Amino acid sequence: MAGFRAPHDVWVHIAGIDVIRVDDKDFYVLEDNARTPSGVSYMLENREAMLRLFPDLFVEHRVAPVDDYPDRLLSTLRSVAPHSAPNEPTVAVLTPGQYNSAYYEHSFLADKLGVELVEGSDLFVQNSIVYMRTTTGPQRVDVIYRRIDDEFLDPLAFRPDSMLGVPGLLSAYQAGNVTLANAVGTGVSDDKAIYTYMPEIIRFYTGEEPILKNVPTWRCREDEALAYVLDHLPELVVKEVNGSGGYGMLVGPHASKNAIEEFRAKLRHDPSNFIAQPTLSLSTCPVAVESGVAPRHVDLRPFVLSGANGMVSLTPGGLTRVAMKEGSLVVNSSQGGGTKDTWVIDDA
Repeated sequence: MAGFRAPHDVWVHIAGIDVIRVDDKDFYVLEDNARTPSGVSYMLENREAMLRLFPDLFVEHRVAPVDDYPDRLLSTLRSVAPHSAPNEPTVAVLTPGQYNSAYYEHSFLADKLGVELVEGSDLFVQNSIVYMRTTTGPQRVDVIYRRIDDEFLDPLAFRPDSMLGVPGLLSAYQAGNVTLANAVGTGVSDDKAIYTYMPEIIRFYTGEEPILKNVPTWRCREDEALAYVLDHLPELVVKEVNGSGGYGMLVGPHASKNAIEEFRAKLRHDPSNFIAQPTLSLSTCPVAVESGVAPRHVDLRPFVLSGANGMVSLTPGGLTRVAMKEGSLVVNSSQGGGTKDTWVIDDA
């Protein structure tokens, strides 16, 4: 991707920004999700369920709607189509298939957008143009909302053993004949070591101070930081810089002695692969559990859409993720977390 300019200079079309609250006034950005952020389908389904169960509450409290997200997303995707595309570009959602843990969301979004849900075998590249196999013959595809990681997108450019991607897709992308959302390479923004530089990046590019704080973070590849982390492992959260889904991390206060020693060995072996953060006390919300109603820790993932000509859209809501286990700080659905509907009150 060196030297390549993404269509319309938009790299991150769909972003999910994880935000936590630690007290009455302090909010922190926990991490950025700029590769293939997931969870928006749960935001929409949670709202639909709540509307059916408690319709009077929404009238009384003027809750801002989120059901126009699919329309916003489709407009965003169409806005970044190649200049050679027709007035109504063809959009498709590229999924790894039914065995992927987020397949429900892929099919849900394709249905809501009114576009085709395709797998790699449904597409082919000819003369650096992407086509979709249909019952009426090949149809050109202009924008691909891909839910496949970079390394599996194109076996000719990345992993040759990938059965999920489309041979030649990257050449079509580099030729400017198709737009990929999000762009190839945006995973660098997900890197937890890059996260540590975000306040400086914001100051450098905008000349302004960040509005939201970063969680204080130790870069373990730095000798002084590594020494501190090794001395305070039972108090810290340690994460792989390229990790996601709540995997590959240590929550020191809740970890066994064996787990702590195991991570100590990992840190000494490959310190550049880890960052560490203090264990923050995430805010809680009431949750219905088997024993009744109890507090559980939560975070919030708002979704931001970025299209051509500076078009930016922030959904008035988001995905509130819940750590369903008592005392747990891990809210990821892959680790047994739940979700809640999120209300933004429309004061207007």
